[in-house]
Amino acid sequence: MWKRIDQQLKIRAGDGPQAGQFKELGPAREPTVPRPLGLSEFQSIPVFEDISHHIKEMGAQLVKKVNAVFQLDITKDGKTVLQWTIDLKNGSGDTYPGPARLPADTVFTIPEPVFMELVLGKVNPQKAFLAGKFKVSGKVLLGQKLERVFKDWAK
Repeated sequence: MWKRIDQQLKIRAGDGPQAGQFKELGPAREPTVPRPLGLSEFQSIPVFEDISHHIKEMGAQLVKKVNAVFQLDITKDGKTVLQWTIDLKNGSGDTYPGPARLPADTVFTIPEPVFMELVLGKVNPQKAFLAGKFKVSGKVLLGQKLERVFKDWAK
């Protein structure tokens, strides 16, 4: 037969800690886990916002030319820190933060410094891809259409 061995103490009015019985704790230490990166640390956010405005202005024409959904996974130290989707397949086009709502035709996994060099025209995308500076999955050749969108935006 089972027997309960823990005894509950009865608490009476007036019971409680006595003065000086507890030690006051100091301020909390800094967490050992790194904090999430602040959005202000990313140079690519204003670029994506500006591209979003460009797509709102030219979206219908771009949808006819491109007809694809791109997801860009921006990385830092090998980990995805930002995701943006450029939808030039549905409606009049859209750009939004986060993963693609519909299946992406092409997914780019790219470090932010490399992304900035590409959109500013400092690096040839094909050479950067062949050099292994970023990865592409899905329909790789659609990347050329996205390159044209970036060039139109940069003008």
